[in-house]
Amino acid sequence: MPQRQSSHDSGPVFEEQPSSLIYPEGLTEGKVTLSCQARANPAAAYRWLVNGTAVPLNLDRYSLVAGTLVISSPDPIRDTGSYQCLAINRCGTIISRAANLKFGYLHDFPPDGRSPQTITEGQGTFLACQPPPHYPALSYRWFLNEFPNFIRKDDGRWFVSQVTGNLYLAKAEPNDTANYFCFTTINMEVSTKSTFSKANQLTVVPDANPRKSAPTIKVRFLADTYALAGHTTQLECFAYGNPVPKVRWRKVDGLMPSKAGPTVEGPTLTLPELSFDDEGIYECEAYNSEGRDTYQGRINQSMCHFILISDLQWSCVAAGKPRPSVRWLRNGQPLSTQDRVEVNGVHLRIINLALEDSGMYQCVAENKHGTIYSTAELRVQVQAPDFRLNPVRKLIPAARGGQVMIDCRPRAAPKPSLFWSRGTELLTNSSRYFPITPDGILWIYNISRADEGKYTCFAENYLGKANSTGHLSVRDATKITLAPSNADINQGENVTLQCHASHDAAMDLTFTWSLNGVLLDLENSAGPYHRKENTGDLLIVRAQLSQAGTYVCTAQTVVDSAAASAKLVVRGPPGPPGGLLVKNVAETSVELRWSRGYDNHSPIGKYVIMGRSPLSSEWRKMRTDPVNIEGNAESARVTGLIPWTDYEFQVIASNILGSGEPSMPSHIVRTLQAAPTVAPSGLGGGGGDRDELIVTWTPMAREYQNGDGFGYILGFRKKDTSSWTEVRVPRVESSRHVYYNSSLAAYTPFEVKIKAYNRKGEGPFSQVAVVHSAEEEPTVGPSSINATALSAFEIQVSWEPVQQLSTNGILRGYEIRYWRQHEREAAADRVRTAGLEPTARVSGLRPSTRYHVAVLAYNSAGTGPPSPRTAVTTRKPPPNRPPGSVSWKAHGSRVTVRWDQVTAMHNESAILGYKVSPGSKYDLFLSTLCACMLKHHQLLTFWSFPWKILNGCDPENVVIFS
Repeated sequence: MPQRQSSHDSGPVFEEQPSSLIYPEGLTEGKVTLSCQARANPAAAYRWLVNGTAVPLNLDRYSLVAGTLVISSPDPIRDTGSYQCLAINRCGTIISRAANLKFGYLHDFPPDGRSPQTITEGQGTFLACQPPPHYPALSYRWFLNEFPNFIRKDDGRWFVSQVTGNLYLAKAEPNDTANYFCFTTINMEVSTKSTFSKANQLTVVPDANPRKSAPTIKVRFLADTYALAGHTTQLECFAYGNPVPKVRWRKVDGLMPSKAGPTVEGPTLTLPELSFDDEGIYECEAYNSEGRDTYQGRINQSMCHFILISDLQWSCVAAGKPRPSVRWLRNGQPLSTQDRVEVNGVHLRIINLALEDSGMYQCVAENKHGTIYSTAELRVQVQAPDFRLNPVRKLIPAARGGQVMIDCRPRAAPKPSLFWSRGTELLTNSSRYFPITPDGILWIYNISRADEGKYTCFAENYLGKANSTGHLSVRDATKITLAPSNADINQGENVTLQCHASHDAAMDLTFTWSLNGVLLDLENSAGPYHRKENTGDLLIVRAQLSQAGTYVCTAQTVVDSAAASAKLVVRGPPGPPGGLLVKNVAETSVELRWSRGYDNHSPIGKYVIMGRSPLSSEWRKMRTDPVNIEGNAESARVTGLIPWTDYEFQVIASNILGSGEPSMPSHIVRTLQAAPTVAPSGLGGGGGDRDELIVTWTPMAREYQNGDGFGYILGFRKKDTSSWTEVRVPRVESSRHVYYNSSLAAYTPFEVKIKAYNRKGEGPFSQVAVVHSAEEEPTVGPSSINATALSAFEIQVSWEPVQQLSTNGILRGYEIRYWRQHEREAAADRVRTAGLEPTARVSGLRPSTRYHVAVLAYNSAGTGPPSPRTAVTTRKPPPNRPPGSVSWKAHGSRVTVRWDQVTAMHNESAILGYKVSPGSKYDLFLSTLCACMLKHHQLLTFWSFPWKILNGCDPENVVIFS
């Protein structure tokens, strides 16, 4: 016997159903999760089917979390299939849509090499990807020479088909010579894998005069085919040609869907969320200055949707291509014609409903593209009429002259008979004032005070009777007494729209405002709309163009409303121009064409063209012809551009109220190539090895190259000769050239000049600079060397300088070599002077040590021969003990200091005097007193305070500090 249902029971309704997924083949440690969740009372229980057979949930590999099925260590052989979830409670059973579990893979490219390809400059070609076995579909990219130097998507000469993976080239250029690799990627729910092909070698043979050609469409993925509704569809079209063709799309048999957005120009047309309205013939057109080519194809769709379900005569109409078949389920079991049930294709009829017909019903529509489900619950009940849950309203206010609807909706099964009375008068549809609809709703029109009173609804079926009564109260109607007026303002100004109304004093009155049918938020104090106190007036603060339109003021009570409207015109700067196209591209100029934007109620006065290039990411105003572009113009020429440079442009319109928003940026165009117009800078050089002339310069920046095939022409000649030698340096990044000649004399002056060249020609020469060939080491050394000891740690060396003419170059300075007696000269320490002074000091020496000293001249090539050597012995070190027994005595501004003498040791210098340093006034400073040698100046620099040297060694001295 079926379980008794409660009035609060409800059959299962899916909130979450399983979705098809692709799991990576070989990933055995992971888990597959198929979601299933249903809303039901009582809560639903769950079972799962795979390919129509129950999933063995008792095995460890399967687990059920709520309704979700989890498969551990998924295996392609055992687990591939179609999964469905069953949700069950005592109201019935429903079955979910089918979710396919498949396993994805991507093999490596075969190791075989690719055949090289050679074409002539200006021709078009393609490189085949030939992807390896895979599932599901791949995404394709190409890189050249080395990873990750991917081909740029914004280069209009190249196109990568996402259908075949092939790389197409519209017009070849010599610098396209390279090795190309097809890079494939597969994306699955839990991982991504990529691999790339062997090299496809492409060689482009230069042609001095590449032939121009009209477009020829080569990529034609527009063949008649079915596209799945609701999915995104992409069409591809690409052409060869010189100049490089552009591609645009149109719909032949109707308007291009707005969802296509900006993709109507370019090799790919994207149609998201395909619908039946998108069916039709699409055409791609490839065009350049030499001609055009077109190709057409049709989009058909495959789609299933339902038009459901009325009363107990249920229809399940599914549309799709091919036409879907329809079947019915009750509680997850197939339903066929028998007894009181009639199944006729898309129609289901149940005659003489009984309680046992209650349950969950599903319509299943399917074709080769997929299966979809629609679910409904049927609950058969019996009940006498009952108004307790939904009585007639006790008080029914209504406005005089208006209309009112009085609802009568008792609970009853089967459906009851309904009729109305006013007081004791039975109302019928024959009454002029009280028409009654079949579902029991009572309408009263053109209400007057005489209509006030009690109204009762009676309900009756074979199980019983019931009634419910409400009182109709007639109130004064609401009327607009001061309607808003039309207004015309400038952007940024404030405006008030007035709205006053009269109403029944017993009721509250509220005002609402809408703009073009959309209700305004008047509670946001930070917003532009504010309602004035105690009135319906609307204040608009700093009005913007978007706030223009039709404003409707509605005065409303609980029983009626009245409305009035006004139009607000907001004048402002123009809107953005549209349809911006770039035409007639030259070396330093292009032509722009556009269509006028909305003038926002103020005539357009002028246009300004903005542009940017990779050299500067900021938009800047461009030079134009004419200089001033009038407001009625729709074209102009942009001048002063840099050859062989990518540009994009915007157009901005302005009027007396200001400048508007810029147009959408144009597509990126590259100006034509031209010969260089400036010479390289920074010309200089010199140095290097023997027999070399080195010339250096600053490489040309991209903005001065003006074309490809760029390099430098360097001219040089010996000074005071007439014949120039020229060499070509072919790379743009080059910054030096080395000329070698075994007979080249050292430090020979050369005149040099340089210019740039590219495929289009040569630029001007720079100004002539003088550069010397490599120097040679000096051939003579200094003479008359003298070395004197200054202290225990420092000596002074002097010499007779060498003559400049003997240095085979520019004399840079002198190198002093010094080494201790008993050491080899090869181990000598070295000090170089930074100029040509014939004297220098050498410090950091050892005390009481004999040193040998030699001096050498040097230039950029190295050092010359050494001078005759000389010898010097450093002095003894100073005493290292301070005076002892220091005492002092102050007499006014005089201080007497006494100390014990310091006796020098046999290996120390003799005492010549003492130094006294004070601290702050009258502070004890005797700790700074020390013995010193007057000639040891380096010791005296240790004190930062005022100091005084006391000649002699008298142990009693007077030092005066003021």
